[in-house]
Amino acid sequence: MNGCDSIAITQAAQDDLLAGYWFYENQQAGIGAYFLNSLYADIDALQISAGVHVKTQPGPAFRSLGSRFPFAIYYLLEGAQVTVLAVLDTRRSPEWLRERQSL
Repeated sequence: MNGCDSIAITQAAQDDLLAGYWFYENQQAGIGAYFLNSLYADIDALQISAGVHVKTQPGPAFRSLGSRFPFAIYYLLEGAQVTVLAVLDTRRSPEWLRERQSL
């Protein structure tokens, strides 16, 4: 089965989204809101596509790439429940990503 019935976003993932918002909003007013709308649409799309993405190695999380921004959405799929663990900027250093990807 692909997809899910419900999506929960952890506080860490919400913090990631907020950090991304402020990064883009500081670049140009209004881009932060566009960033959030885009990433939330990508997260909502997991209702249809959860479970088809690449699994992180090592770890139980799946990784979905954002459609408009260079961010990866890391999530767990347990039955019909998706839990978004992190939303990470893929342009960060590999060491930083590996540290955060202990997912």
